[in-house]
Amino acid sequence: MKKLGLALILLMSVFAHAQVSINVNIGTPPSWGPEGYDDSRYYYLPDIDTYYDVNQSQYIYENNGKWIRDRRLPSRYRQYDLYGGYKVVLNDYRGDAPYTYHQKHVTSYPKGYKGKPQKNRGNKPEKGNKSDKGKHNSKGSKGNNSNKKDNHSHDDHH
Repeated sequence: MKKLGLALILLMSVFAHAQVSINVNIGTPPSWGPEGYDDSRYYYLPDIDTYYDVNQSQYIYENNGKWIRDRRLPSRYRQYDLYGGYKVVLNDYRGDAPYTYHQKHVTSYPKGYKGKPQKNRGNKPEKGNKSDKGKHNSKGSKGNNSNKKDNHSHDDHH
């Protein structure tokens, strides 16, 4: 009986130490996303008051009081330069509704907000290449950024 009890305790100990934490990042960060934040799920784009969900490859924006998720920016922002615009990286939120803290984000990062300079993950497509306009390159190329304007990112801590 002692051996069975000892074996049971040993087995429970093994299972207790075998817990594994897995970070699943389903989406690939867009080429216009800030370099160095591949594990971040959300960006807040203060100039257009819009969130971007990397895992789902969706923009999240308010429309008539409701939060909408869409693979494309709303028509009023389709000309917005995602490569040149500032991206606030939200590293402290772990849910599906980053807009829960929308009022804080709008107050902390108003339109025109700039933070630490940071490069994009990839290069902006050449003029005339409309394949990346209003959406991201799902491949998330990691070309060099030697001729890029500085973009910005900020770790948001609540």
